[in-house]
Order: sequence, then structure tokens, then C-alpha cells
Amino acid sequence: MRIPGRTAVLLLASAVTLAALAALCGCTVRPADPDGKRGLPVQVQVPGSPGTGTARPAPAAPSKAPTASPVAPAAPAPRVLWSRGDSGPAVRELQARLRQLAWLTVAPTGSYGPLTERAVQGFQGRRGLPRTGATDAVTWQRLVAMTRTPGKWELYVMGGQPADAPDPRCLTGRVLCISKTSRTLRWMVDGRTLSTMAVRFGAQYTPTREGVFRVYWKSRHHVSTLYDSPMPYAMFFSGGQAVHYSYDFAARGYAGGSHGCVNVRDETAIARLFAQVRVGDKVVVHW
Repeated sequence: MRIPGRTAVLLLASAVTLAALAALCGCTVRPADPDGKRGLPVQVQVPGSPGTGTARPAPAAPSKAPTASPVAPAAPAPRVLWSRGDSGPAVRELQARLRQLAWLTVAPTGSYGPLTERAVQGFQGRRGLPRTGATDAVTWQRLVAMTRTPGKWELYVMGGQPADAPDPRCLTGRVLCISKTSRTLRWMVDGRTLSTMAVRFGAQYTPTREGVFRVYWKSRHHVSTLYDSPMPYAMFFSGGQAVHYSYDFAARGYAGGSHGCVNVRDETAIARLFAQVRVGDKVVVHW
């Protein structure tokens, strides 16, 4: 059978186009089956599809978010035990221990003021602790480890100690009730304490007498003729022994002693007492 020329040209162009598509897309012409029939003349295989021999790239595994390194929690700050403005027996002990190490030179007062704060700062700085000036648990432990328990009169170098119980002989009438045990004087009227103050007694060879006496003379501006020393607000009760204000006691505290008199270091307190006590009032000196 003869094919017209124009038709033959068109068939030839279609064959060329199919061949080009087969080359570009990986197409193959399917051979005839055993019965001599052909299926679809062209099988198109897209690159990357099954059967092409080209593996499809596997999907990328999801990336994990970077994990932060664990941070250790900060150690809690040590508990503050005492700081500026506090007061009481514990502060007095703190001050006495600081005095043992020469960080504090003044006598314990029981009040946490600027001097105590600076002393604590110095102690902390020398031991590599934060210089807060407040006494925390760590500072206190270090201080206790380096000192000894202070004695009673280390705590009360300049007075301020509590008075012990009054002697039974002090519970009636108007009485200057003087305790050698607590080193205190109570001014009592009919068993009621009106005022209390720290006192100092005679030294070893000039002791203050003990017992029950009476005030027999008052001398506001007295000066000792025996020792040539002032005895302001003197209230004599036994020979030359009197209750009076002492400049030495005010300056040195219990570092010194009297020649037998009962010394008072608080001038305001003894001035008030001198105005209230009468000649004839009872004086009890006891342990």
C-alpha cells in the first residue's frame, strides 16, 4: 500500500517526536506480547518513580533542638543571726568574742551598733567571707571556733548585768539593797524596786563590809581626805565607806576597784538616787 507523501512526512515527524520524548523522559517502546498484540506503545517512567532504577532521596530526619547544659542551683545565702540595730544577750556574747580577738576594743554593750558592724566586717574580710557587717551563721561558727565562751564579767565589763533576787532583809522599808554576787544596787521601798544600777566594790586588801547598816551622812561634793579623790553624791553607811559616783569606774569599769566604798558609774542614776535617799535609810550589803 502506498502512503501519500504528505502523510508519510507527518508520520515520520510523529515518530521523531516520540523518540525525543522517550529520550528525555526515559520512555520505552513496549514490545509485542506473545499473541502479537501491542499494549500501549509507550511507557513513560518519570525519574525517581518506582522501576526507574533511580532511588528517591530519603526524607531528612527531624533535627533535635539543642539541649542546654544543666546549671547547678546557687547555694542559699547563710541565715543572718544579728545585724545593726539588734540587741540582747546574744549580741553581748558576740561582742565579747570579738574583743578576745582584738576586733573590738570597747566593752560589750549588748547593742549592735556601728563599732560592732565594723568589727564583724574586719573579721569577715580576714577570713575570706563576704564583708556584710551582719553576723550570719557561717561568720558566727568561725568566730566560735576561734574563741572561748566568755565569762560573766567579760560580758559585763562596764556593767549592765541583771540584778539577782533581793536579800530577804531588803523587803521591808526604804533600803539600798547591794549584792556582791550580781554587783548591783537596788533602791527598794516596801519590797518594790524603784531603780537598779551596776556597782563596784573594794579591792582585795580594802574590802567592802557586809551586813545591815544605815545611811548616817550625805555629802554631795565630798572629797576623800585619806585618798585625796573626789566622791560625788556620797552616802556614808559604815565608817569611811559610802555609796558614791566614781570617775574611775565610769572610765575603766571592773578593771579597777575601790578602797572599800560602793562605786556607781552612772552619774545620772546616782544623782537621782541621792535626791531620794534619806539619812536613816537602811543599807544591806550581801552575797
